[in-house]
Amino acid sequence: MTYHPSFPIRDLRQWPDRKFIQPVWTANSIYHMIEGQASDPDGTGAIQKLDNLSNRKTAVAIFRAALASVDPCRLVQKHIPDVLDAYRRGNGQRLMLAAFGKAAFAMTRALAESPAGELITRGTVITKYGHVPGTLPDPIAVYEAGHPLPDAAGVAATGRLMAMLENPDPQTLLVCLISGGGSALLVAPADGLTLAEKQATTQCLLAAGADIGELNAVRKHISGIKGGQLAALARPARVLSLILSDVIGDPLHVIASGPTAPDNTTYADALAVIGKYGLEERIPNSVYQRLIQGREGTVPETPAKDDPVFADVANLIIGSNKLAIEAAAAKATAAGFETVVLTTELRGEAREAARWLAQQALAFQNQQPAGKKLCLVSGGETTVTVTGTGKGGRNTELALAFAEEIDGRPGITLLSAGTDGTDGPTDAAGAVVDGQTIARANARGLSSDAFLSRNDSYTFFKKTDELLITGSTGTNVMDIQVVLLT
Repeated sequence: MTYHPSFPIRDLRQWPDRKFIQPVWTANSIYHMIEGQASDPDGTGAIQKLDNLSNRKTAVAIFRAALASVDPCRLVQKHIPDVLDAYRRGNGQRLMLAAFGKAAFAMTRALAESPAGELITRGTVITKYGHVPGTLPDPIAVYEAGHPLPDAAGVAATGRLMAMLENPDPQTLLVCLISGGGSALLVAPADGLTLAEKQATTQCLLAAGADIGELNAVRKHISGIKGGQLAALARPARVLSLILSDVIGDPLHVIASGPTAPDNTTYADALAVIGKYGLEERIPNSVYQRLIQGREGTVPETPAKDDPVFADVANLIIGSNKLAIEAAAAKATAAGFETVVLTTELRGEAREAARWLAQQALAFQNQQPAGKKLCLVSGGETTVTVTGTGKGGRNTELALAFAEEIDGRPGITLLSAGTDGTDGPTDAAGAVVDGQTIARANARGLSSDAFLSRNDSYTFFKKTDELLITGSTGTNVMDIQVVLLT
């Protein structure tokens, strides 16, 4: 495995060993969700009606290996000793559980089935609709709610979670299992604001193309639980958060809007985001006025680094996109490819990222020795500025823009997919394309430019049978791109 010399990349080989595990097939792993049909043992039946091309199958296998490494059950199992140690060191009498995010169910199941599960006195799990594949033992309550837009179910579930934490004491250990999607699922509008106003604000930011850091800077300052406020609510109980990161660089204050982490953003930062995208008159006036009041000091700021509420709080990153990238690279190498990690911080507009990836692919292909197979791997999270009325997500938009850039070039295959199995408001994880994608579409009377102009990449790939459908994977560490050059 090598690393692209022209991009600032942290060497995967120097990451802490404790953050990585080798992909192993287990009965409780997430693989069964992407195995395809029974007649398709290699798992590529998850791609709808695709030609049985070896490069596409290999790309899916590499993606599966990446998912294996961030199986939330196994990641939590690895940290059960941390939970037990925290409980014993604090002379624990009660263990409460608060889990929220797309991987909340799987993470909770791992904890509940461990020795620490016997210590749980109360628990609340909030996850996305369709992300509850079974049941959990009493006394753990499970709730489903809306994502990416928060809904009334999320408000009700968060209210029950907050009620669970009434009258905490120093002998209580609160274990928080946090994963991507937590910002939308853990929802408690700040005093004076309504759910509808939070929804409208979130929708404006998403449509404008705000990245996750910008989105969460605003969310934290119109919430009664984000931005370290959950830690404040739990005090004087001790808090241990096990966190599956879905944010580039793994900043604690951004992941799920940092409910148990110090907030290094302010009301002024939130207003700067609103101003950057010209949303002052588009978001609800009540939200805008609250942000102004906060900047002026008439509304309390979220707790920052030196706040005493964090004296007994520990936040541990247990899995991330970096881990998935390493596993993908290892799988590609084992399959006989020379592997290059282009970046673990792919960001910006999906179409621009696609052009950059295509440029890298074409440059490597032009220098590719005869008979040598190359695999380029990248990870991160792009955004889409929505200007049309179509259906799609950042991965399908990236894949379609990439397909245009490599149109007519043989020997290039791209898989771009979200590790949670959901790409925007669709049932697809992403798409798989090659140098013939556009030609095949043209032969069917489909104009890729027209679909891109209306942000309708999902519909395009549904018509060309190139969607990657996995269903909910139970994990969430942003997106992965796999480019195969053969």
